[in-house]
Amino acid sequence: MAAVNPYLNFNGNCEEAFNFYKAVFGKEFQTFTRFGEMEHRAEGEENKVMHVALPLGKDSFLFGSDRPGAYGKGTLGDLFFVAIAAESEAEADNLFKGLSEGGQPTMPMNKAPWNAYFGMLTDQYGVSWLINYDYAQKG
Repeated sequence: MAAVNPYLNFNGNCEEAFNFYKAVFGKEFQTFTRFGEMEHRAEGEENKVMHVALPLGKDSFLFGSDRPGAYGKGTLGDLFFVAIAAESEAEADNLFKGLSEGGQPTMPMNKAPWNAYFGMLTDQYGVSWLINYDYAQKG
């Protein structure tokens, strides 16, 4: 498998959430498209985000969109996690701190039994994150 790219749906606040993620990860959007840029769109949804792509690393992206009104309101973030493999403890700590802002840490960053540095949190948008630095990748 070349890559796993999580795709997040939001109930109208995708742009706000992705601006937050952009600030945390220090990256620029590769793609940002609104429904209003598409030929076929629902009335009143022109400013909603149709697709956004935020590069996270080599061949890795965080994708997102606002959920069209025709699909109904979605249930926030309790059925998935976004897993991040950090390159160092320092990077893991920085990501955890940034993503926790306004959210809820559920397991602070700490040494885990599988020879890793690991933490869990739910951010302010209801998205659950797993952050892991594998000590075996050192060296």
